[in-house]
Amino acid sequence: MAAACARTLRKVGWTLLDSPAGLRPGTVSRLVGNVSAQGSRRAYGTGGAGVRSKLLSGLRGGGGRVVGCAFLLGGGLGLYHTVKFRIQQHLAEEETKVSPYTGVFKAVTQSARQTVSGGGPKLTLYQYKTCPFCSKVRAFLDYHRLPYEIVEVNPVMRTEIKWSTYRKVPILMVDSEVQLNDSSVIISALKTYLINKEEMKWRKWADDWLVHLISPNVYRTTAEALASFDYIVREGKFGTFEGFFAKYVGATAMFLISKRLKSRHNLQDDVRKDLYEAVNDWVAAIGKKRKFMGGDQPNLADLAVFGVLRVMEGLQAFDDMMENTKVKNWYRRVERASLNHEGRN
Repeated sequence: MAAACARTLRKVGWTLLDSPAGLRPGTVSRLVGNVSAQGSRRAYGTGGAGVRSKLLSGLRGGGGRVVGCAFLLGGGLGLYHTVKFRIQQHLAEEETKVSPYTGVFKAVTQSARQTVSGGGPKLTLYQYKTCPFCSKVRAFLDYHRLPYEIVEVNPVMRTEIKWSTYRKVPILMVDSEVQLNDSSVIISALKTYLINKEEMKWRKWADDWLVHLISPNVYRTTAEALASFDYIVREGKFGTFEGFFAKYVGATAMFLISKRLKSRHNLQDDVRKDLYEAVNDWVAAIGKKRKFMGGDQPNLADLAVFGVLRVMEGLQAFDDMMENTKVKNWYRRVERASLNHEGRN
């Protein structure tokens, strides 16, 4: 709604500015009349027709451009507040965002540590003994020597799982906190979080650290902020006027917000250093003997890190990163694998 009002004000403003100083009789009346017709019929204040006649008289006297500027300014302010509101929403979501892996990862890894130290089983499997899907899960747990408790479910009454909205088996509870449903989901989750520890560690790193380095770097200076929003406007669906205001208002807002993000995530004064250190840590973890974190093929950690870094392409931060770190060869390999759809094989 705010954006629509801002667009209306800007259109009126540009129309008035493009008109001759001496507006033709009826032009302003039509414009103001249209705006009035679209807005609320209720008037707060006094003066009525007298005020309106004075306004129209002033416009016919050459004040059209002044009013045009006022409408244009109003539209700009409206868009500014709209952009500001949306950015604040984004920041609020970022503050409350929790990695989707955090709960399962924490519970399963804690269970693994306790198992190794002899602390007892932390996995509880709700099953039917003769169910083939439940047997799949038991086979996986037994193979990997993961201790678990079994709760046999009555197949008719199912009172053992009456606490669950999911009414099928198998169900695996991890530390009585995380519920995993469906045999394939259970096995995939356990394999990802418990068996492929390195992959999970770097996927979580991409979500919890690397992603927070992007905004402070692409909006590091006013020039970089403008370049970033110029790219956003070119690639997005913006009208001429919307693009203009989005570029300059958005760039200004994000330049200021990037300073808050820098403080929130305890980044160095030169945020490029954090970016360089992060990607070099990633390359070092892959090592010289592997093409990817996944070996000969990218795994989910490779794709996660690549996806995060790719959003900077075409910007100064990306060029600086490629120039000053060791990430280039790995990045180009993942890029080729992605473009060639190698995962389908």
